[in-house]
Amino acid sequence: MDSLQKALNFCDENQGNVLPVLEKWVRQNSYSADVESVNRCGDLIAADFDLDGLTLEKHPGKGVGDHLVFCTDAWKTSKPDERLVLVGHHDTVFPPGTFDVWEQNGDILRGPGVLDMKGGIVSIWSAFKALSDAGMLPQLPLAFVCVGDEEIGSPHSNKLLARIGEGCKAALVFEAGRKEDAIITRRKGTGGIKVTCHGVAAHAGNHHKEGKNAIWQIAKFIDQVQGMTDYDKGVTCNVGLVKGGEARNTVPPMAECSIDIRFITRKDGDAIVKQVKELAEKMSKDGFEFELEGGVKRMPLEKTEQSAKLYKAYAAGATQEKLGGSEAGLIGGGSDASTVSTLGVPSIDGLGPRGSGFHTKKEIIEVSSLIMRSRALIRFLMVEHKVL
Repeated sequence: MDSLQKALNFCDENQGNVLPVLEKWVRQNSYSADVESVNRCGDLIAADFDLDGLTLEKHPGKGVGDHLVFCTDAWKTSKPDERLVLVGHHDTVFPPGTFDVWEQNGDILRGPGVLDMKGGIVSIWSAFKALSDAGMLPQLPLAFVCVGDEEIGSPHSNKLLARIGEGCKAALVFEAGRKEDAIITRRKGTGGIKVTCHGVAAHAGNHHKEGKNAIWQIAKFIDQVQGMTDYDKGVTCNVGLVKGGEARNTVPPMAECSIDIRFITRKDGDAIVKQVKELAEKMSKDGFEFELEGGVKRMPLEKTEQSAKLYKAYAAGATQEKLGGSEAGLIGGGSDASTVSTLGVPSIDGLGPRGSGFHTKKEIIEVSSLIMRSRALIRFLMVEHKVL
């Protein structure tokens, strides 16, 4: 029996353990802001990834959950350009008590994080366990980075992921699978800017002329920011939050808004932040002052010649496991794939199970796709990626 078939056989034999492992993780709430819960979930994952040929490095989070880095023996001795990094996260978006469900109906499983992205993690676990059981895992130059703060933009883990991913041959990200198993090669970059406008308070009846209405000024600012949207270039500016004022009969001395920005290229991301800053400087006059916080949070995942080759190589193995192998269209939301790809590492995303409804109480997966994803990963590692 060749090595590939041996690993695939072990994967099939372990199929009955996949759901019990996933259930443990899903029933443990891991809301990003509840650091203790995130770490309890991380401890469960760490225990299950205690496999021959794999070692754990735990990196404490600062105000967020801890990050887990699992490395094979070969990772430690290999050159960076021989290494492959797999990426996931164990935090979720649901506060305790808001969505505590484990509900299976045939091939459909509903629950918090089954798709985004504990299902993707369990597919990695199943593949790693099969390779470990077959005695092959120690020889593969692999690291699996599972962070505890992705759902809030990876503010703490991004530097860790960049350090581990730098110079690697490729990165595979196991975020939620897309329709027809389409593989993600492009994501928009994201950013957020909080803008505060300071004016001058005054009594609306007796001294209205002496006041400087911050709400009116920031409304003019918002109108121009919204006009920076350029659909042809894939740039959007959305003012999603606005507040200000003290009382109906007081000229408001303060108002603020929050801007969400999305963009396809790094150049456009930098340009839109510059435009917003220049507008704020222009409108800081005649008794008004603007303050800005934030900027670009995630650079885009841009398709390159190398990532296109990576996509085709992974898709070849995926289709052999009866998964779809098409390329997804441009995705509007960011992920940790952007962090790695910005380093020049070829990266693909959306390799988790089939499903829908992530970030909602209708979050589901197709259970049968979990093992298909595991087998596709094994096939990629041993055939297409040629790491053995």
